[in-house]
Amino acid sequence: ACDTERALFGMLVTCNSYRNPELLADMARTIDHLSGGRMILGIGAGWLERDYQEYGYEFGTAGTRLQALEESLPRIKERLAKLDPPPLGDMPILIGGGGEKVTLRLVAEHADMWNGGGSAEVIAYKNEVLDGWCAQVGRDPNAIERSVIVNDLAGFDLDAMLGAGAQHIILGRGSPFDFGPVKELAQAARS
Repeated sequence: ACDTERALFGMLVTCNSYRNPELLADMARTIDHLSGGRMILGIGAGWLERDYQEYGYEFGTAGTRLQALEESLPRIKERLAKLDPPPLGDMPILIGGGGEKVTLRLVAEHADMWNGGGSAEVIAYKNEVLDGWCAQVGRDPNAIERSVIVNDLAGFDLDAMLGAGAQHIILGRGSPFDFGPVKELAQAARS
């Protein structure tokens, strides 16, 4: 946040269950200030049971975690709107996940960005589902940026993914960080 000047950044994604929604909004605002207004607040319902166990949180069910996310999103937005000082930037909310009945509806209702994963065919289909939710809630689907996380470039087709509606490609990296695939993706984007 402090050592870069142009890069947008944020969590991909923080688990809603790990923090009080108002505290999360305050923390994100602080990072937004440290970065000069370049923070993206990425959030999801949570899925990794091991983390819940290690933190001492109740894992519950996918349904209870999604319900908690649905309850938290308005609280996060309300807190961001009344913080003094407010975030410096727009601080978009990104929701990660691909659930068609709840997650993508929450994206249509609350998010500025959506992050999903899978093949170009899966992303094209999920974008159709998201567009359908946007129509149901009265939202312009073009108001939501679409990103895709790619963990392996083997067989990855950038043109197909862009054709499926992806506007941003996020290259997932594990440890140790090997930037070879990043350079490969950047080269493909240039050609």
